Amino acid sequence: MSSRPLFATMLAAGEGTRMKSDRPKTLARICGKPMGVHVLDALCQAGVQDAVVVVGHKAERVEAALAAMAPTTMKLHFAEQSKLNGTGDALSVALTVLPDALGYSPAEMPVAIVVPADTPLITADTLRNLAESHIESKAAATLITAEVDEPFGYGRIVRTKDGKVARVVEERDAINEQKNITEINTGIYAFNLDILAPTLRRITPINDQGEYYLTDCISILSEMGYLVNSIQIADRAEALGVNDRVQLAEAEHQFRQRINRAWMKQGVTMVDPESTYIEATVTIGQDTTIWPGSHLAGNTQIGLSVEVGPETRLLDCTVGDGAKVTRCEATQADIGSDAIVGPWVVLAPGAKVEPGTSTGSFKVLG
Repeated sequence: MSSRPLFATMLAAGEGTRMKSDRPKTLARICGKPMGVHVLDALCQAGVQDAVVVVGHKAERVEAALAAMAPTTMKLHFAEQSKLNGTGDALSVALTVLPDALGYSPAEMPVAIVVPADTPLITADTLRNLAESHIESKAAATLITAEVDEPFGYGRIVRTKDGKVARVVEERDAINEQKNITEINTGIYAFNLDILAPTLRRITPINDQGEYYLTDCISILSEMGYLVNSIQIADRAEALGVNDRVQLAEAEHQFRQRINRAWMKQGVTMVDPESTYIEATVTIGQDTTIWPGSHLAGNTQIGLSVEVGPETRLLDCTVGDGAKVTRCEATQADIGSDAIVGPWVVLAPGAKVEPGTSTGSFKVLG
């Protein structure tokens, strides 16, 4: 890929009222991590050097959580949107923190990726493809689209007769003909940094919500003669936005499948992947077998050739090579190599099972 720097803005200012939760939506957990952290992980893996998180609702809480869990190899900044005036206004706020475009030549102009915090299934590969397509096409803006069976609630991609992107029309502003369009906007973009500020200044809040829509940047650039590029996402699940608990459960399911497939490809046996829950923070050694009904959570570390389950839950535990843990509930426990734990054993926080020993059955150890 080109040596052009990659910057990013993650939009995380919304209240998320449909979640019906005291917890900010950005911090809703999926497979053990706040979904905003999943997005930051993907941005970092895609090569983003600087990322700005636009916060608003419960800003201090969001900042503290993301700063504690975000990748340490990416510079993370925060900008507060004091009034929730739309995504266009949010990006304008982000520009007050992002590095300035002055001093960069056209060939070195940074690419600014924009992604919502509520798209936790977006992958580093897709974000990398977005940046590469944007650079290679020499576009002013590139957006990720998806073909879906039920486009209700999403912005529709309106194209010219020759197939070029003309504009994005939001659901509540769309006419009936536009509502029949099945190509939707994912809310994920790449822009040349130098065109962002002047384009955002041209946005007006003339719409049903009276907000500054970031999507208006697309029609503005198109009408000014700039090239607006698009790529269509390969896996439609990546475009899933999380706005309520139903969508949160769907994202959890999709992410869990992704985690399980990845571990199986690395040499872990899962007797029944559908009943196996592994959080994103867990590590597992090769030739380990996980039996049905197992839940591995937190900073649990599983060694080589371990047998876990059935019906076992380990939270923040360490399990040594060759151990067997059956029908066990354990929190912050240290299980030594070749130890046998269970069945029907509870390990309280701080419990330690020495290597090569057996706990026996029907016990609580602490």
